[in-house]
Amino acid sequence: MAFENEEKKLHDALVSCKVPDIAKAVEEAHAAGMSATAIIDCLGNSMSEVGVLFERGKLFLPHVLSAANGMKKAMDDLGPELAAGGETGEAKAAVVMGTVEGDVHDIGKSICSTMLQCAGFEVHDLGRDVPKGNFINEVQNGCSFCGMSALMTTTMTVQKDVIEMLKEAGLRDKVTVMVGGAPVTQAYADKIGADIYGESASETTRKAKELVA
Repeated sequence: MAFENEEKKLHDALVSCKVPDIAKAVEEAHAAGMSATAIIDCLGNSMSEVGVLFERGKLFLPHVLSAANGMKKAMDDLGPELAAGGETGEAKAAVVMGTVEGDVHDIGKSICSTMLQCAGFEVHDLGRDVPKGNFINEVQNGCSFCGMSALMTTTMTVQKDVIEMLKEAGLRDKVTVMVGGAPVTQAYADKIGADIYGESASETTRKAKELVA
């Protein structure tokens, strides 16, 4: 593998969750001739591992936020080259992402947004505690994927509400609905009529990519 050493450094830096280390590894990999796309792909895979370590209690919220910040900085730094070189091409699709109304947990959603962006999607991340109507507005404005995260049993019902609102607005057939979050299951996703359930950010991203492939 031509860039095995660089890929290991990128992986180790991202998992270390230290922004300066990530920036240095990105700079060195780029200087060695690794393409912007390959660097982002490597960081995206490593970000997925950070998410798994967080879920297992091996890393904590500040670590994950730091890793996400490091990855976003890399994407900002490499963005012009990606665009100029046409490596990203046209965005696969526009995605609205948000943690539903009444819920302020957003780390899983943020990781998913970052991974979708790395996979070539145009991501509109609305943040957390997002009013139901804001999801509808984004779909009306051209988003063909709607991703909703809920981390509490008391807020997961909002995912169902938004799906019903999409039906009432005549938009349901025009959008792929993705749901996730700790209390959400495949059975619940099926029950409320969602199209994609992801147990992790990487699984959600993989399923979204398969749909637009």
